[in-house]
Amino acid sequence: MGNYHMIGIKGSGMSALAQILFDLNHNVQGEDIESYLFTQAALESRNIPLYTFGSAPLAPDMTAIVSNAFDENHASIRKCKELGIPVYRYHYFLGEFIKSYNSIAVTGSHGKTTTTGMIVHTLNTENQLCSLIGDGTGFGHPDSNLFVFESCEYKRHFLAYKPDIAVITNIDYDHPDYFSDIDDVRHAFQEMAFLASKHIVACGDDEQVRLLNTNTEALYYGFDMQNELRACNLTTESQQTSFDVYYKETLLDRFHIPAFGRHNVLNALATIGVALILDTNLNMVKDRLAIFSGVKRRFTEKLWGTNVVIDDYAHHPSEIKATLEAAKSKYPDKKIVAIFQPHTFSRLEKLLDDFAMSLKGADEVFLCPIFGSAREHAGNISIGDLKDRIPHAELISDNAMADLSAYSDTILVFMGAGDIQKYQEQLLQS
Repeated sequence: MGNYHMIGIKGSGMSALAQILFDLNHNVQGEDIESYLFTQAALESRNIPLYTFGSAPLAPDMTAIVSNAFDENHASIRKCKELGIPVYRYHYFLGEFIKSYNSIAVTGSHGKTTTTGMIVHTLNTENQLCSLIGDGTGFGHPDSNLFVFESCEYKRHFLAYKPDIAVITNIDYDHPDYFSDIDDVRHAFQEMAFLASKHIVACGDDEQVRLLNTNTEALYYGFDMQNELRACNLTTESQQTSFDVYYKETLLDRFHIPAFGRHNVLNALATIGVALILDTNLNMVKDRLAIFSGVKRRFTEKLWGTNVVIDDYAHHPSEIKATLEAAKSKYPDKKIVAIFQPHTFSRLEKLLDDFAMSLKGADEVFLCPIFGSAREHAGNISIGDLKDRIPHAELISDNAMADLSAYSDTILVFMGAGDIQKYQEQLLQS
């Protein structure tokens, strides 16, 4: 039994890892900021002790696991080192931890959280598995030999993992504070692909993915005819999307998912691809996909009067485009209003025109102040630069309820990776 201290335990990956360790009968505690974050609900339900930074009791037999959001000068890290407590970065610890499992890493610039959640949901009936999802959800089973986890490309952290199966949803230019251009991003994914020991399941519709070289068997999925696993004949109904799935030109079945947008069909194809490799019963896969309820902060819907409030983590132009397309697909006759909060100054500066173009997919647009990060507090751009590029866009005030109170029978799509939920809470608590 281990004795683990988590520095930055409320981070989405850290919270999920803490839950796994607890479920596997280890002692777990952690420290973080005092403010409530949605990721702590699962920790509190397990009675995992949470402390504010600097107040946690420490012991020499502990192992400290540190969030990548904090540098080596953080006071809590220095304190552990002074006490002789071994300190491991999150990705390095996880890379060592999964070596005792058959592992499935889900990565990509977009869609990895939903795809991870979908795979976990689908496989959990036939296999007892350990799972780490990027929405802060983690489960551990002491008798499991399978570990499914979300694998992040930022700063090449995913190179700490050597999975049996790697799922690659797409490759796009993001994290401009670290990656220089799309080629740099693709090269990182190339390095990662070489680390997969048995199989790769990858979106063959993505041109950057198709440029990858692989040293193991690859299954490509998508809508294009060149893919071994493909979807066609999509139809959208009020509560679901339906599509035929062909594998090696043979019809497997018609599948249904309670989600909207072509990107969610691709996520389902990735899940089916993994199931084929694991020789999972496809009737069970079909049944499980039909009741997949989604993951936290991905197209989560609530009612506010006659309006529908959608909460989504979309913080990149490609994700915004996909989210708005999904909203229009589900609500084709409704007005779509986007409320967007940019996440990091560097991302907005590098992708400014792409953000403006993606938001034009909404009927009306409200913009929130830029949300920085632990690593980036200011930049050379303002929210006004984005507003100037979107006709009739408005800046949301601190009183979101007043700004949005005139709407009725409207779809209000809140998008962002920062604290945009505070604006939604004003509406939902009213």
